[in-house]
Amino acid sequence: MAMKEYKCPNCGGAIEFNPNIQKMKCPYCDSEFDMSTLKAVEEDGQQEQADSMHWENKASGTWAEGEADHLSVYVCQSCGGEIVGDENMAATSCPFCGNQVVMMGKLSGDLRPDFVIPFKIDKTGAIEGLKKHYKGKRLLPKVFKTENHLDEIKGIYVPFWLFDTDVDAHLRYKGTKVRMWSDSRFNYTETSHFSIIRDGEIGFERVPVDGSSKIDDNLMESIEPFHFADAVDFQTAYLAGFLADKYDVTVDDSVGRANTRVKDSTIDAFRNTISGYGSVIPEHTSVQFKNSSSKYALYPVWLLNTTWNGKKYTFAMNGQTGKFVGDLPVDKAAFFKYVAIFTPFMSILCFLILMFVFS
Repeated sequence: MAMKEYKCPNCGGAIEFNPNIQKMKCPYCDSEFDMSTLKAVEEDGQQEQADSMHWENKASGTWAEGEADHLSVYVCQSCGGEIVGDENMAATSCPFCGNQVVMMGKLSGDLRPDFVIPFKIDKTGAIEGLKKHYKGKRLLPKVFKTENHLDEIKGIYVPFWLFDTDVDAHLRYKGTKVRMWSDSRFNYTETSHFSIIRDGEIGFERVPVDGSSKIDDNLMESIEPFHFADAVDFQTAYLAGFLADKYDVTVDDSVGRANTRVKDSTIDAFRNTISGYGSVIPEHTSVQFKNSSSKYALYPVWLLNTTWNGKKYTFAMNGQTGKFVGDLPVDKAAFFKYVAIFTPFMSILCFLILMFVFS
């Protein structure tokens, strides 16, 4: 004869009926549940579905006859990166690793981009963006600004897969409320646990995923957003004077990152509808994709490489909005100087806070 075991929704321990309170009670965390609540939690758990996240790739455009005749492929002998440029571009250096690249032949065999966002910021604007990036950095070595020089600055159209989908979401969060009080003998803490359920629909348009393995995904996400309102149907003329990175991460290999971005955004969006709790964490999430599709686009990025003290620093700028990111060196002497100055003040502040709390 099979016995059904009931689990505590809060800690997972086995719970049993307590005749004294006429409720189910957990002997491990002392949580109590009336029958109607436990039944609702059980029914909700039976209806939970696994994620269903599937995409239809609609980036099926191909190059028209003669359209790519004026485009050449340059291949880096060091990192293997393939870069697309116009036929007038002389030998250049790889924007990813800095080594020389050689022309290997005409472009062929790849999907034609559906859209392109043209550059709005020129090379001068990119250099000015780097100078602004220096400002306000107190721990930046002063000589870095004067002694370093730009090894390379390249305007590159970076390949992106753009994902559209509608999401049916069923989410359950665990919420807590904490109440504390004292009497003449003890301090008390009461933690109440709540199961919070959210169901609904949410839509996503053009979720971008970098289609190049040579560029760090986090770096590209750091210069988002790109405003698709400026996107136009792709024409090879937009590549004149710039480079274009050939995608080497297929749409099928990009869906994992797209799924993560969509699911995390869904969880956050529904989480933002919940208030009044001390803490809220996701307990179960189910997202079902529908009307899902993907497209292929080129987005404008300036890559700037500079060298200082034998170390290479790479910066990226959104070629549409001017958003600039990149790590900078730290002046160790200045860092320890700030530590020496502020440590005594922080010690005094902590001491005063402790005196106030325990007085």
